[in-house]
Amino acid sequence: MQSTVIEVHRHGQWTAAASLEPLGDDRARVDYLPEYIFSNQPLPISLTLPVGFQATREDLDVRAPAFLYDLVPQGKGRRLLVPMLGLRDHDALVVPLLMAGAFNPVGALRIRSAVAFYEDYTRSNPAPPGSEAGFNRRQLAQRGDSVLEHLSTHGMLASGTTGVQGVSPKFLLSEDREGLLHADMALEDVDARVHWLVKGPRNASDTDRAVLRNEAAYLRAAAACGIRVHQAERIEHAHDLLFLPRFDRQAGPDGVQRLHQESLASLAGLQGFGLPCRQNTLLHALRRHATDPLSETIEFLRRDVLNLALRNTDNHARNSAVQRLPDGRIQLTPLFDFAPMYLDPEFIPRSVHWVDADDVRVHAWADVLAHLQLEAAEVQAVRTALADFASAVAALPGTLRQLGVDADIIEACRRSIDEQARQLQNL
Repeated sequence: MQSTVIEVHRHGQWTAAASLEPLGDDRARVDYLPEYIFSNQPLPISLTLPVGFQATREDLDVRAPAFLYDLVPQGKGRRLLVPMLGLRDHDALVVPLLMAGAFNPVGALRIRSAVAFYEDYTRSNPAPPGSEAGFNRRQLAQRGDSVLEHLSTHGMLASGTTGVQGVSPKFLLSEDREGLLHADMALEDVDARVHWLVKGPRNASDTDRAVLRNEAAYLRAAAACGIRVHQAERIEHAHDLLFLPRFDRQAGPDGVQRLHQESLASLAGLQGFGLPCRQNTLLHALRRHATDPLSETIEFLRRDVLNLALRNTDNHARNSAVQRLPDGRIQLTPLFDFAPMYLDPEFIPRSVHWVDADDVRVHAWADVLAHLQLEAAEVQAVRTALADFASAVAALPGTLRQLGVDADIIEACRRSIDEQARQLQNL
C-alpha cells in the first residue's frame, strides 16, 4: 500500500491536510503536511491531534490513530468492500478498508486514495441512461431498477455509502430543489437543498420494523425532554424507511459546509472496535475537549438517563460523538441511534457502564455522581440539573403516547421510567 493524503473540507473545498502512511493492516502513521501547518488557520483533523509537527517515529505508537476508526467502513459497507479488494476479513483489517472506503464519511474528512477508488469504480460501472434523474421516497422504498442502478453506481453497490457505520442498511442521500433524491456524491453541493441519512430495517421482521418505526418518535420524545436533537420536526418515517436530516452538513447561500465529527471512542483513544470502556472514561474525554464541560456533562448524563428509562441498550462508545461548529465551539452532536433496542432479536446488551473507584459497576445516580471527577460546585450543578429533569422523565409515558410510540413499548418501559424518575427525584 502506498501513502495517501487525508483531506479536510474547509472554506468550501477539500484541502490536503496530512499524510497517511500505511504500515500494516491496523498500523499507520499520520503527519500533518508542512503546507497545511503554515496555511491560514488550519483545523485539526482530530481533536486529539493538534496541528503541528509530530514526534519522531520511535516516539509514536504506530497503531492507526483512534480517529481513523471513525472512518472505517462497517456493516454492509464492509461486507461489500472486502471482496472487491480481494481481502480476507478479520478484526485487524483497518487501513486497507480505510484507504478504499473512506471516500465520503460522515464529517469533514476523506481519504484521497478512497476518492480515487470510488472514481475508478464509477468509470468502470457507468449508470444507464435515465438513472441520473433522481427518485422519490416511494421509489426508494420499492428499490426499483433505476434506483438500484443509481445507488449501485454512486453509492457503492447499493449500500448507499461505505462511510456510515452499523449493520442496518443506510443511505446518504441529497434532495434537490424539486424534492427528488440522489445518492450523496451524485448531486453537486450547489444543487442540494437537504441532506438525509436514510435508515432501513436490519431485517424484514416485524420487530426490526417496529424498532425503526419507533426511533422517529423516540427522537421526538428526547427533543421534548430538552435533549439536543437535530430538526426533530423534520424526522420522517415513511415506507418502512427512517429519514433523518443530517447534522454534519449545513447548506447555505455560500454552499455546503461540512462539520467535523468525532466519536467519544476516538476522544478516549480507543484504537479498535468493541474495546472495553467505561462511561466515566467517555465523559472524561468529552469534558477534556468540550468548550463548555459542565453543560456537556449535563447533556451526556441526561441522555444516559433516557437510554436507561427507554431501554435503548445500544450505548457503545461510537454511538456518542462531538462536532465542531462553524464558530469553533465543540459540543456533543445531536442525539442519534436512539431507539427501543431492547427489542432487537440479537439481544444487544448495554455495553458501557458507570463504575466506582474500584472499577465496580454502579447503577444509582447518587453513586454515579459520587464517583465523577468533578469540582464540588460542578457536582451540585449536575445534581440540580438531574433533579430538575425528573419531571420530564416521569411524564414520559404520556409524551411517548402523544408522539405515537407503540403501546406495548410504553408498557415495557414503564418500570424503568418510574425507576429513573424516582432516582432523580431523590438526588
